[in-house]
Amino acid sequence: MVMKELIEKAAALYADFTKDADLQLNKGNKAAGTRARKASLDLEKLMKEFRKASLEASKQ
Repeated sequence: MVMKELIEKAAALYADFTKDADLQLNKGNKAAGTRARKASLDLEKLMKEFRKASLEASKQ
């Protein structure tokens, strides 16, 4: 159940990241760039949590 929640959170964060990154790239929106960078850091943390959960699940 934990892994499923992590995957759902990651998908939502990635959607936010791509939206904001696109706004920065195509419209020059600086605030969107800041949000995209924050989302990328949050995604990194979430991926580390997923890796730990995945390793635990594979041991069982």
